[in-house]
Amino acid sequence: TMAGHSQGVSGVAVSADGRMVVSASWDHTLKMWDQKTGRNVRTLAGHSDCVGGVAVSADGRMIVSASWDGTLKVWDFRTGRELRTLSGHSDDVYGVALSAGGRLVVSASWDHTLKVWDLKTGHKLSTLSGHSAGVHGVALSPDGNWAVSASQDSMLKVWELQTGHELRSLVGHSSSVFGVATSPDGRLAASASEDNTLKVWELQTGGLVATFSCDAPVHCCAFAADRTIIAGDRAGRLHFLSLE
Repeated sequence: TMAGHSQGVSGVAVSADGRMVVSASWDHTLKMWDQKTGRNVRTLAGHSDCVGGVAVSADGRMIVSASWDGTLKVWDFRTGRELRTLSGHSDDVYGVALSAGGRLVVSASWDHTLKVWDLKTGHKLSTLSGHSAGVHGVALSPDGNWAVSASQDSMLKVWELQTGHELRSLVGHSSSVFGVATSPDGRLAASASEDNTLKVWELQTGGLVATFSCDAPVHCCAFAADRTIIAGDRAGRLHFLSLE
């Protein structure tokens, strides 16, 4: 157990080599931990409100945090130094994802939009508008071509990052969608919802592949393999789901 935050932990990311864990917290900070020893190596302070999400670049050089203060911050992974602040959202930023190539940052905000940023320069490249309520989370396809967003409007949307165009809406949930994940092969997306279900979608067509029902809202999900999904619910349980 890694203890050190003074309030709830809202997000976690692992370095590509698996050696370091970065946690995001409601206490306005991020902490870096040695995965083997559990030691808190460094605390990253700079946000003025809860930190809702965190991502680590594939090359292990940068950390990006998303905060309810309406900004994202880019940090040097090795030193913990704050490199730049990404400002442009008009409300809380809940989620963040980085492209596998490490060039793009995509942020999800309560202002109903997603924004695409250049990681190295901090410049905003585009705004993805289409949701009618706050956006809880975002996931990218492994090739970095598509983004999938999860919103309080009960929908997911698939976006083409190069153009910023909305490709399709994934409609089927009856309440807020809290979490989204894409499969390692880039063919599927999983969504976690307040409607007590986890749904699996085919990204290319938008077709619904499967629905798993729980007796509590599903808050988060992740692919462990192309056809295996782990989901976490409000009752504190983890569900291991197979599409086979």
